[in-house]
Amino acid sequence: MTIRYIITRSCLQEGIMRLLKYNERFFSQAGPAQFVDDTGREYTVQVDRERMRVSGMRNFYHDHNLGVNDVLLLTPVAAGRFQVETIVKPHAVTPAPRMAAPKAPEVQRVVVSSTPHVREVRMQRQPERPLLGTPAEAPRHDPPKPEAPAEVARPEMARTELRRETTQEIAALFGKNESKTEPAPAQTPVLPQSIEDQVAEFARLTGYRLEFPASGLMRLTADLGPQHGYSVLLAADPLAMTQPAWEGGSYENRLLITHEAERPAEISRLTREALSALSDHARLTPLSPLDLRGYWRAGNFDLESAASIAELVSAHLAQRGAFSFVLLSLAGQPANSIVSAAQLAPQLGSGVNLAELNTILDTLSRPPFLALTPLQGGQFLLRTGVGPMLDDLAEYAQGVRRRVRTPAAEAAVHA
Repeated sequence: MTIRYIITRSCLQEGIMRLLKYNERFFSQAGPAQFVDDTGREYTVQVDRERMRVSGMRNFYHDHNLGVNDVLLLTPVAAGRFQVETIVKPHAVTPAPRMAAPKAPEVQRVVVSSTPHVREVRMQRQPERPLLGTPAEAPRHDPPKPEAPAEVARPEMARTELRRETTQEIAALFGKNESKTEPAPAQTPVLPQSIEDQVAEFARLTGYRLEFPASGLMRLTADLGPQHGYSVLLAADPLAMTQPAWEGGSYENRLLITHEAERPAEISRLTREALSALSDHARLTPLSPLDLRGYWRAGNFDLESAASIAELVSAHLAQRGAFSFVLLSLAGQPANSIVSAAQLAPQLGSGVNLAELNTILDTLSRPPFLALTPLQGGQFLLRTGVGPMLDDLAEYAQGVRRRVRTPAAEAAVHA
């Protein structure tokens, strides 16, 4: 099992790796752990279960020249010991500045007259503008230097654009935009909704049951049984905290809803900006109450917390994008042909590592896909073309969907 972790700016600044829902189970024991890179060099790090992070990674990041959005691939090899590979995202080469060539006078459409039914338009040539920094009376006539073709000057950019375009094709089959491999950076959003509407939207997207025990108080309940269930009480304003219902009941946490710039003393807070960002993340990929439980306990649920959750969302989107990219690579193979991870790996480049590729191929050999038959020597028989396989899968999904009843439909049947 290989864990994919996307490095954020705060990770680099603090020399840490955050423990999130998808990776924290691999670091169940607090204390020292060993990270081993592909050269065999070992790095001692500290697993902090209380703060949900792995610290002491500053030297690792520095030695491997890692930056924001680069990727760690961690494979557990023994208790407290991990093999770590790195993927450095390619950066576009900035072309050297050059003098702009004089432009021909522009031709624009100009509206001469207009009525509700008729509009008269003519073409008008605009006067030539002098080049920036060059006197109009003495324009320069130096010819521009020839520029190398984009595919030669920036091959890594060409590969990135090709991958984006092809990934969008497969995304259309699933109704998802797989080109969004990472959620947008957290920003301070405009908040036109009422607090109650904003919390209701968040609860709907993340699976909480929302109740209003008193004016200005909102209770989020995770109905996950006695072992995993919990409740969080939110106060819309300080006045709501004066009511008896604020102190009564058994809640895992009580938080005051504030704006990001507000930092009340001696009370846990949830900012409206973070709430908006969490709803945006939940629209990209499912978030559950279990994913969020540790953040409620931390007591300061703000945009920094939302940025940490964005790492989890990024990992989910990256895994989905990798699956789509493998499908697109298989689409170039005819049905009833032999394929292998070694054959596909050069086509995928650094976007999908070998461990991920083998996992995806194994998944495609199982129901409901049944697109591959495993053979000896790490090879697979491609039983059918990717297009027909997706058609069959879509028909199967629609058939199951018709048999699935929504809670509203069930209630109508029993009414």
